[in-house]
Amino acid sequence: MATHLIIDGYNLLGVRRRGAAEEGARLEFAREQLLRDLAAYHHRRGHAITVVFDAWQTGLGFERQEHRSGVEVVYSRRGERADQVIQRLAQEFGRDCAIVSSDQEVIRSARAQGAFVLSSAEFESRLRIPPASHHVGRSVEKDVDRNEEDLPRRNPEKKGNPRKLPKALRKRSQQLRRF
Repeated sequence: MATHLIIDGYNLLGVRRRGAAEEGARLEFAREQLLRDLAAYHHRRGHAITVVFDAWQTGLGFERQEHRSGVEVVYSRRGERADQVIQRLAQEFGRDCAIVSSDQEVIRSARAQGAFVLSSAEFESRLRIPPASHHVGRSVEKDVDRNEEDLPRRNPEKKGNPRKLPKALRKRSQQLRRF
């Protein structure tokens, strides 16, 4: 079953830019490029996608929504931050959504509603995977995920299989495979 992705737009753009400040036309170009990439991801993976952009300082008195190539774009209303819109959507969808944000307040609120949370950097890395590699098979992903250096070091006094990831990490890894 496809999951509804709710994305903090400017947060994800910040990860893409790596802190470079952009103004005016460059910001508009970056936003359009992000929407094109998300549309391609939507067509590749089939997830419903909602991107929320902050318009609390320059926006209108009402929330504005657009649909572009299968991606719903929401601009918050004047005086309302995108974080508040994302929290409201997480409450509405609950367990049926995944939130993409690196804002700790949004993350805590989404987890309290039962939503799955991906950091913006985590999602950006998944967004950049070429379409062909999704169809190659899961064995490539397993090899990358199960690298010996990446496994957490366990206390030698603990019982159980030392090569097996802890249950919480196995569960998260399983959830990440959907994306």
